[in-house]
Amino acid sequence: MKFNQFSYSRPDMDDLKKQFEGLLNRFETAGSFEEQITAMNHISELRSSFECQARIARTRYTINTADDFYKKEQGFMDENLPVYQGMIKRFYEALVKSSYKKELEQKHGTQLLKLADLRVKTYSDEVLEDLKQENKLTSEYVNLVASAKIPFEGGELTLSQLSPYIQSADRETRKKAFLASNGFYSQHQVQFDEIYDKLVKLRAGIARKLGYKNFVELGYDRMSRTDYNAADVKVFRDQVKNVIVPLCTELKKKQHERIGTPEFYYYDETFQFPDGNPKPQGDSDWIVEKAQKVFEELSSETGEFFAFMTENELMDLGSKKGKAAGGYCTYFSTYQSPFIFTNFNGTDNDVRVLLHEIGHAYQMHSSRGYEVPEYQFPTLEACEIHSMSMEFLTYPSMKELFEGDTDKYLYSHLTGAVEFIPYGVAVDEFQHFVYENPDATPEERRQEWSRLEKVYLPHRDFAGLQYLENGGFWQRQGHIYKSPFYYIDYTLAQICALQFWKRSVEDADGAWKDYDRLCKLGGSLPFTALVKEAGLKSPFTDGCVAEVIEEVRSFLGTEAAMK
Repeated sequence: MKFNQFSYSRPDMDDLKKQFEGLLNRFETAGSFEEQITAMNHISELRSSFECQARIARTRYTINTADDFYKKEQGFMDENLPVYQGMIKRFYEALVKSSYKKELEQKHGTQLLKLADLRVKTYSDEVLEDLKQENKLTSEYVNLVASAKIPFEGGELTLSQLSPYIQSADRETRKKAFLASNGFYSQHQVQFDEIYDKLVKLRAGIARKLGYKNFVELGYDRMSRTDYNAADVKVFRDQVKNVIVPLCTELKKKQHERIGTPEFYYYDETFQFPDGNPKPQGDSDWIVEKAQKVFEELSSETGEFFAFMTENELMDLGSKKGKAAGGYCTYFSTYQSPFIFTNFNGTDNDVRVLLHEIGHAYQMHSSRGYEVPEYQFPTLEACEIHSMSMEFLTYPSMKELFEGDTDKYLYSHLTGAVEFIPYGVAVDEFQHFVYENPDATPEERRQEWSRLEKVYLPHRDFAGLQYLENGGFWQRQGHIYKSPFYYIDYTLAQICALQFWKRSVEDADGAWKDYDRLCKLGGSLPFTALVKEAGLKSPFTDGCVAEVIEEVRSFLGTEAAMK
């Protein structure tokens, strides 16, 4: 069934509550494990139906934020998702108190009960109104970014549509596009500050009401991190600081020499080669057509899956006015269909994002058979292994998309993957500061971001632009507003994806089999256990980062060097 045929109707919350309470009573009073499992399966079906409607509403709203109907439906979901969350908390409370816990663990493993424990800890009716307000504030941020209509060269562009100009081979064009983008954020700095200040204080209050020391602890539990903590993440950040930052400084120096600009300002960082950045050799329809061959060459499974996605119109790829920024993949369980949302803009990033989101979608498709919704996808750092690794596993077929620009794309993608990591951990450390100091002023937050830029991005030069020199860049990062403590997941996953890259060069078939197995495991295990099952080393293991980066150094120093 095509996406535009998916049925949407606003859920009747009173009816949902009535059905849920009846099923929950059957679960709690079950006279046997079999009776309890039957009730649990019916609860899962009810959850699936509601969550599918919520995701349809969100997807259609983000495709067109000016659509009045779905704007109202997203408002309804912002108001009622916390109510639904409260209902599910009651199920989790019953689950962890079940008389049949041993049988549940034998059937579903230990991860389900660990996740249930965290869900119980991170919600109470006392914070219901706060959660509604949190949803409204994050939607306010989405609306503000999506509202950007930036005058540029006689036209009016969104932030995403500016991207090709920011990568232009003409330095003056890059500068103008950069200034236009920066102008939007600097003009709305006060609004961005106000939204975030409200979010920080609201989240700090939620944490206190739930009995946490601060939102850092609550944020980690919200992310369902059952097998590592903030101390582990700090050890990882320190490895990045000591091992990856020096390499990135070298790479940026080489890039400056390669492109030959008098200075190396922020708007030059996007320009990789003197004859221009690599570009896919066609428009969005051409990319989709060529991607079909890429996935067929990777495996029969991915070839069939991508055909399923295109035939059922399960992707919205183009950038247009009113469309929300960014990209994501979601899953409609009623229809057993993933959906990909991106903003193509005519750069090589179109290919990277498509491959990335297909990695997410393929995992969702692969693990759709799990009875419990919790196992349909894993925690987010494991999810990002699927997406980032797909970018590397498809390297042998990039000639289909880039033709004569293939070597440039492979070099820029690999260096970009490494160069992203310091920025990613800077975002994470910034959020630790913010939520450990919730009463810090907006100015103090900007000062901390500036400090972190000097630690993790010492090459960066904003050409004297006051808004950015004073620490405003972080306001571009939507995850900081919408998904606190998510961003470190990309960096952890990138270390794992780079291991898949190395293994795919040595043994492509073996790397694919382990990747496919990882996708099929879904969320049935926590992050470090999934990493082990895939034959990878945990990023928290001493020496893992250095070992991975040594492989990258070796590769960049030989056949892939772009001098």
